[in-house]
Amino acid sequence: LECAATFHRDHHCSSAHEVISHHGDRIRDLVVRSLRPRLGRLEESLRRVDTSQEARQKRTSSHSIQSLQELKSQGRLTRPVLCSLHPGQELRLFCEPCDLTVCLECAATFHRDHHCSSAHEVISHHGDRIRDLVVRSLRPRLGRLEESLRRVDTSQEALQARADTLAGEIRAFARSYASAVEAHCSSLLRSLEDLRSQRRNQLHLQKAQLQQALSDVRGGVDFAERLLTCGSDAEILSAKGVTMRRLMNLESAGEVQGFPVVGVIHAKTVDPSKCTIQGEGVERGREGQRGEFTLVCRHSSGEQMGRGGDPVLVSIFKGISVMLGAVVDKGDGSYVVSYTPAEAGLYSVWVCVKAQHVQGSPFVINVKRKFKRHLGIFHCCSFCSSGGAKEARCGCTGTMPGGFQGCGHGHKGHPRKPHWSCCGSVVEASECVLHNLGSVSPRGHLRTVEL
Repeated sequence: LECAATFHRDHHCSSAHEVISHHGDRIRDLVVRSLRPRLGRLEESLRRVDTSQEARQKRTSSHSIQSLQELKSQGRLTRPVLCSLHPGQELRLFCEPCDLTVCLECAATFHRDHHCSSAHEVISHHGDRIRDLVVRSLRPRLGRLEESLRRVDTSQEALQARADTLAGEIRAFARSYASAVEAHCSSLLRSLEDLRSQRRNQLHLQKAQLQQALSDVRGGVDFAERLLTCGSDAEILSAKGVTMRRLMNLESAGEVQGFPVVGVIHAKTVDPSKCTIQGEGVERGREGQRGEFTLVCRHSSGEQMGRGGDPVLVSIFKGISVMLGAVVDKGDGSYVVSYTPAEAGLYSVWVCVKAQHVQGSPFVINVKRKFKRHLGIFHCCSFCSSGGAKEARCGCTGTMPGGFQGCGHGHKGHPRKPHWSCCGSVVEASECVLHNLGSVSPRGHLRTVEL
């Protein structure tokens, strides 16, 4: 009453007899609904633990007991696995639904509605499952993995051996290639030195020729000037012939500052190995017909000579007979060569400049027999081409009834296409071959043209 009057004077206070029934019912309901089932489960768990302990005690009654210190010194003592949530509690139970090892506190709180068994009771079942999985699946796989690993090691060793072999081959090839390059370099240097020496000798020769030409030109000019300056009329006229012949041998050099001058220095000479032959007459010819081809003279750089006057000789051989080709100098470094073969066959042609064969010489010309022209006309039939004349004849095998001597459309033997009346050939651009004439003379075929 004192507390209600002092500390709880602002609170609603009732008599204990009045409210005991209400709160008692709440407590009774909590005990019946929650605590009694939980108490039953705990009692059941304790009975199981006691039963397992009794069974374990019976099973271990004949076991030998050893000191922990001895087991620890022998390394046979294992450290207990403790619960991470309840320090000091060992994990001795196994929760089947959660598939976890738990302690007694965890089994009483977090796993109170689960089926928890002693770890020693279920270890045989789960151990057998693990052992069966290891034996049936993992050990064969382990063997396969070990075999694969051995194969990988073997492959690595083979790869290393192959790589070492290839490295040796590459080094040997590099040394051989370097030696070949060095030898080729030495060969090129020797060839370059030989070419330099050859060109130097050529330049010395050209220099001597130029000096001689310059001396000749200067001598001719000096003589002509002295003759014109110091000579009398009679002396000039007396030396006119010699002077003119000398000056005519000098080529015209065009005009210099409006004055015509003479004398041209040729620093480039013809190189027979660079000269080329071109034209239709190089490949084929016709019996009794003139054939032509062109010889283009070039100097050592491959450019065409800009002048003529080179000694060109063309010889044409057939068996033991020889004939010379006609050479026409065009004055620009090119020469037109013509020939007329007397009979058909193969001819060997030699083209020489400075007594040396040019590029492609000697070559062979295939001379065909003389082209035989058609004596008739190219028509569809003799009836149409002659306007229906009965005496018109044709070289084909066609015949017509009614006294016609030639061929006609749709009749027997007609080639069914246009043909020559002289020989019956169906090719317009062909030679005449008189093979179906019989007793018919070429004159009779000419009559078809007249008709």
